Amino acid sequence: MTDWPLAELLPHAGDMILIDRVLSFDEEQIHTCLTVKPNGLFNLPDGSLPAWVGVELMAQSVAAFAGCHARHKGNPVELGFLLGTRKFECNVEAFPAGSELTIHGIRSLEDDNGMGVFECHIHGPGIEASARLNVFRPPQPSQYLEQNRESNDD
Repeated sequence: MTDWPLAELLPHAGDMILIDRVLSFDEEQIHTCLTVKPNGLFNLPDGSLPAWVGVELMAQSVAAFAGCHARHKGNPVELGFLLGTRKFECNVEAFPAGSELTIHGIRSLEDDNGMGVFECHIHGPGIEASARLNVFRPPQPSQYLEQNRESNDD
């Protein structure tokens, strides 16, 4: 487990931080966890969390992976993007309120241009989900965002 608050690892704030904590990380993987709270932003009327939110749980775990590595090296946490997911599979339609979920992300590819692929899994009581996430972390995010802002203004 890390001592860093999630708000210092993720480029999210407040209720948009869906995972509870980082259990462990190393050079290639991360383990995070959460307890499904019944009153979150994405919950269904019965308090459960739709399974499709699992993609965001995986993405936040990957972001926490990048944040942990940045903090470990003394660097600032920077913005990254979820480009897409492939092969999302889940054996339930929703994660029940109170469920303890663990998320495991393992890096299978990352190049010098910031493109990466992570194999991710969610486990809980009677819950199995998996997906492959394609992510992008620009080498210089502030310049990348400024370039996009300028091209949108034209």
